[in-house]
Amino acid sequence: MTDALDPPPAPLPDAPLAVLVSGGLDSAILLAEAVRACPVVFPLYVRSGLHWEAVERAYLERFLAAIAAPNVRPLRVLDQPTADVYGAHWSTTGEGVPGADSADEAVFLPGRNVLLLAKPLIWCHLNAVPFVATAPLGTNPFPDATPAFYDGFAGIVSSAVRGDVRVLRPYSALHKVDVMRRGRGLPLEHTFSCIRPVRGLHCGACNKCAERRLAFREAHMPDPTEYAER
Repeated sequence: MTDALDPPPAPLPDAPLAVLVSGGLDSAILLAEAVRACPVVFPLYVRSGLHWEAVERAYLERFLAAIAAPNVRPLRVLDQPTADVYGAHWSTTGEGVPGADSADEAVFLPGRNVLLLAKPLIWCHLNAVPFVATAPLGTNPFPDATPAFYDGFAGIVSSAVRGDVRVLRPYSALHKVDVMRRGRGLPLEHTFSCIRPVRGLHCGACNKCAERRLAFREAHMPDPTEYAER
């Protein structure tokens, strides 16, 4: 594995750490930095039944293989299905997926971080892992990505199980370009950002593909992604 350029902006703990990974750029770079900084790292993936997850998981497995190290434990998959809540939503059906020109608000999934954190926090408590790290950026506009949400939700879950698991957000003061530069030299071709995959590839036309293209361009990094639509 090739190291990223800099140490994390907020120190990662010298203790066991779970990292919430999706396979996307930000969480993959965070995972790689955690592998370098922490004695034991537990990658956690929350499977929600969303349209893109099978492809996303395949990329994530390749990324994990590429950064394999003795302190990285096997991927833990936690099931948190959402179809019964979201119904016939674009995220579960793959129909009407927000396109490249859509606003960030178009890809908001209600309660997404509630669902992503509930089981990981309990898993960490039951497995004596004191911290779980996630990778929201300083530009995240959504109400479930604020410091008050993360700290408050972690506190509620910890009080419910008489535990004390903290949520770390080391990239919360950074912009996308800052995180991308931290990922120089990492196998970012094995990350996945698309919400409308085509034949196992990034579609090249959805909101998240547009965001991915821009991230590589603004960081002045070659984009190794194979897009179905150029």
